[in-house]
Amino acid sequence: MKNLPYAQQAGTLESMLEKIKTASVPEKFSHDFVSTKLAMKGGTARSTIPFIKKMGFATSDGTPTQRYSEFRNPEKSKFAIANAMREVYSTLFEMNEYVYELDNKKLKSLIVEATGAEINSTPVTKALATFNVLNKLADFEGKQEEEMSILNSISQDSDSKIPSPVYSNHNSAPNEPEGINLSYTINLNLPATTDVEVFNAIFKSLKQHLLQG
Repeated sequence: MKNLPYAQQAGTLESMLEKIKTASVPEKFSHDFVSTKLAMKGGTARSTIPFIKKMGFATSDGTPTQRYSEFRNPEKSKFAIANAMREVYSTLFEMNEYVYELDNKKLKSLIVEATGAEINSTPVTKALATFNVLNKLADFEGKQEEEMSILNSISQDSDSKIPSPVYSNHNSAPNEPEGINLSYTINLNLPATTDVEVFNAIFKSLKQHLLQG
């Protein structure tokens, strides 16, 4: 049984995430930054900072990460939340990879199973509320479309950048026919992403379509 991370107040977490989008990126995501730049004061806001770090938005010393920057990008914001949820709630995703599609009753039952806590206990109630708030801001399905777009782009780049083959005619043995060896050099422009799943999809596609061609 595992304890699932949660925000003390899901509503405060949601407000903080919205404010992060519009505020400038700080040197440190600290209580001072939250209380002054985000204008969120009090113990509830302070207690949300550790959860922001658990989401991978900041390191243990408060330094904003690449995911923090991606979240502020409207084009990547929902993907950043989805990736964060896969990490924070990896236990739930291991139990059901489509946990983000479950209704409240089934999601709560899964949380109870994962934690071993009572159905109406604080850990279950707050984990459920936190998951639901994040799920509203996430996009899991669009990720597949993003990966396919990247793969298609790479495929087109590869086709256009494959140079003329290099021919090599080695001296053959007296009774063996002469052969021609061909070699290609393929240049790939990999996307700027920290998501390992994107790279896995890229190399899987290369293996399937190019290396086994």
